Amino acid sequence: MDVSRVGGLTPATRTLVRTTTLLCAAAALAVGAAVPASAQSSRAPMDPNPVVVVDCFSQAQVRPREYLLACGDGGNRLVGLRWDSWGRWTAAATGTDMVIDCTPSCAAGRLRPYPVKVTLGHPRPWPDHPGLRRYATIRLIYTDTAPPPGAKDVTYKLVY
Repeated sequence: MDVSRVGGLTPATRTLVRTTTLLCAAAALAVGAAVPASAQSSRAPMDPNPVVVVDCFSQAQVRPREYLLACGDGGNRLVGLRWDSWGRWTAAATGTDMVIDCTPSCAAGRLRPYPVKVTLGHPRPWPDHPGLRRYATIRLIYTDTAPPPGAKDVTYKLVY
């Protein structure tokens, strides 16, 4: 048995794999640094202190493509969000609300899509984050049918 081999690789091969991995990572960072910040993210806000929406994990987001409404079980998620506006007082988007139908039970239910218009509003200071404001309400207007037994126009407080 050749004890110089660990995991089937010789020490020289392990070194080559590590070096290659590090070079690839460095190249990826260099390419990212070479692209202007404005081109790296089309969702980058122009305002240096934008109003944010806070997710279930207490992370600030600006123009998220997805937003989890049901933090406990994940049974209600906004997806495919396309933001028409993101301002100091309100933000507006269209997307799809994916809701578990709870048939025959919530654990065994299926996700059902509901087209929706989303409005964020009522910005408030975000405790423990000086100078940063977060939207405090979310309004959902279902453009077709609403998830039963809900109304077609609902507003919730965002408490995260």
